[in-house]
Amino acid sequence: MSHAAPLPDLPPYQSPMFIPRYQPFSGARWSLRHADMVLCPGYWTPPQLVNGMALLTRIDDSGKPHTWMSISPMEIESQEIGCQHARGHVVVMGLGMGWAAANAALHPAVSQVTVVEFDPEVIAAVSQSGIFDQLPESARARVRVVQGDAYQYVPDTPADTLLADIWLPLFGAERDAEVRRMCANTGAGQVYFWGQEMVIAHRARQRGLAISADTVADLVAEMALPLIGPAECPDYPQRIELAAARWLKA
Repeated sequence: MSHAAPLPDLPPYQSPMFIPRYQPFSGARWSLRHADMVLCPGYWTPPQLVNGMALLTRIDDSGKPHTWMSISPMEIESQEIGCQHARGHVVVMGLGMGWAAANAALHPAVSQVTVVEFDPEVIAAVSQSGIFDQLPESARARVRVVQGDAYQYVPDTPADTLLADIWLPLFGAERDAEVRRMCANTGAGQVYFWGQEMVIAHRARQRGLAISADTVADLVAEMALPLIGPAECPDYPQRIELAAARWLKA
């Protein structure tokens, strides 16, 4: 007789951020579902148990489904700095599961959130779950979702903050060039993009540099982007090291 392996003696994951409730969704290429219990590593924290984790999956051009996004410790930690330090008019490139936009809208320093999403089926999936309806009325009123191209979108009102998350995989060596284009189009005064820590760590590795505050400052200056993170988080170099050790394979 076989026996199931015992579950690790770990506390269930709890995030200080807002976690929406998701309804199952099935479309032509996208679907939303839940995993009962998953052991997930964080972006820079140890593995934790997550109950009922919501996942957004996409069928690629070959017909194979793969996870595009999930409400996991890794996904939350890899975006929370941008949400925590958002202000003014926030332009979010990529709706995903609506998590980042909802948390930005909850920030008292945020006046408006414009979400730009290319795929109408993703918009339908998030709409079905009523993600933004779960927010307090004052935060809900700040959110507007528009269908558009992240590389082309120019807002009616310039952005104060840009949050960009439209890619897979996590690391893209030249991703900062794409973000500079978005910054130019939106006029954003500060930006946080998904995987920016991987770009910094990769360039430090290429040059044989230790990840210190000075190294991070020099590499960010070369990127010519007003990145959220280095000034806002005193332990940002340590966070980059922890995340890169786990997620940067290049």
